[in-house]
This record gives sequence, structure tokens and C-alpha cells, in this order.
Amino acid sequence: MTTDPDKQEVLIVTGMSGAGRSTVANALEDLDWYVVDNLPPQMLRPLVDLVERAGTNLPKIAAVVDIRGRDLFGDFLETVQQLRSNTQVQVIFLEARDDALVRRFESVRRPHPLQGDGTLLDGISAERSRLLAVRESCDLVVDTSDLNVHQLATTITERFAGEGRAGLQLTIMSFGFKYGLPTDVDLVADARFLPNPFWIPELRAHTGVEPEVKDFVLAQIGALDFIDHYAAAMAPVLAGYQRENKRHATIGIGCTGGKHRSVAMARELASRLEKLPGVAVNIKDRDLGRE
Repeated sequence: MTTDPDKQEVLIVTGMSGAGRSTVANALEDLDWYVVDNLPPQMLRPLVDLVERAGTNLPKIAAVVDIRGRDLFGDFLETVQQLRSNTQVQVIFLEARDDALVRRFESVRRPHPLQGDGTLLDGISAERSRLLAVRESCDLVVDTSDLNVHQLATTITERFAGEGRAGLQLTIMSFGFKYGLPTDVDLVADARFLPNPFWIPELRAHTGVEPEVKDFVLAQIGALDFIDHYAAAMAPVLAGYQRENKRHATIGIGCTGGKHRSVAMARELASRLEKLPGVAVNIKDRDLGRE
């Protein structure tokens, strides 16, 4: 669908109960969409008007509209048609086979919203009938029968992520082992195999951010060899994170105090990993200045 910058962009998520609406909503939030769940169709226009008054603060909105609205859902098609006159609207319909929906409802031990005194299949059949016209008028149908939550989130990310948006936000954190391991890292590397600039009087007061310390650290035997091999090992890992829809990751690099070696090595590693496709890198120095 061609994007018109002069029109408000609205994505309406609907479809079968149990087909993955919550997963899609979470994936869109991770893409910086403003998501409203269980919205009656009649509230779509007021929502769009509100967002337009907010200017560019909320450029894209997504609304989950479904059968939970009961009788209110009956105006869905008419409301969407009215919105299309001056709003850029896409409707995505989430579908799944009966057996997949039954399995999902049984796994969470919840009744279908239209089940009443009948069976799960009775509720699914009733919902499918009520949504037939909606399905036929939508812009995109996604069959989630054979997708797990990660695969569905990846499908949505690939479809709705803006051009140039990084698939993975990677933080490289320098730290000092003497202050303890970080609790929020996915991977840890140890730079203590390199000589410590702390023991060189003219370098002791400086940090790994400064050229004299950085040049000293990277000139040591094994420093660049480690960076080369570690970056090469991380390439398939970070690509795999993106395939599994892991949006954020942190690599910790430690030395004794988090002032010299780890700071310099973190920056050198960042310069390699930021060249990988879909990866945006930032650096955090947890313990720099702590001594």
C-alpha cells in the first residue's frame, strides 16, 4: 500500500478470536505504533481525530477491533468505509483453522466469546459466519494456523516496519567485574586477558574513550584478533535474534574496573557490529567514572 504523507495512517487489526491479535498488537507497539485494544468501531473516528490534533507525536495508530464488541461490531464495515475517504486505512484479518483455534483456547482454558452454553467449535463457527463479510473486504489476510508467537511477530514486523528501521537494537556495555556482573546482559566477554593500563602511570588517569588508552589496548597481542573473531561469531547470532523477533540485546564486555580495557574494546566491537544489516548499536559504560 502506497503511503500518503498527508493522510493519517491507521491500521485496523481484526479477525478470529485466538488467531493472535494480542501478539500482533505487541509487535506493532514494538514498531512504535500507538495501539488501542478492544476498540468499538464507532470510536475509530474520534480516535483518528484525537491523534490528528496531536500532530506528529502519534503518526501511526493501530486499533484492535473484534467480536468482543458484540452488537457494536455490527457497524464495522460502514465505519471503515467512512474512514477511507480521508484517512489511510489498512485492515488486517487474522485467520486460523478450527483445530488450531481449539488447541489455543484449550491451552489457556478460556471459553470462546460467542460460545455461550455450546462448545468451542460452536463459538468458532458463529464467529466465522459473522466475520465473513469483514474478511472479504480486508486488505490483508494472515493465516496464523502454523505460526508460533515469534513467527507471527516477525511476519508483522517485516510487513509494517518503516524503511531503514533497525531490526535489532544492540547495546554494548562496558563494565568492571569488581562491581559485579550486569544482570541485564545477554552475552558477556572478558577483556582481562589484556595488560591493564592501570599499571602504567601515564595512562592510569585516562579512560578507554581517550586515544592514548584505546591505542594502547588495541595494540596488545590478541586484542584485534579477539575483536575480529568475536564480531564474526556474533553475526549469525544477531541475525538469528532478528529472525526470532528479539528486538533488543545487550553484550557486556568487562575488565577489572570498567575504565580502560573494556571501554576501548566495547567501542572497537561496536564499530564492527554496526555494519551488520538490521543492527543499530549504542554504547553504555556502566562503571566509567565510578572509581
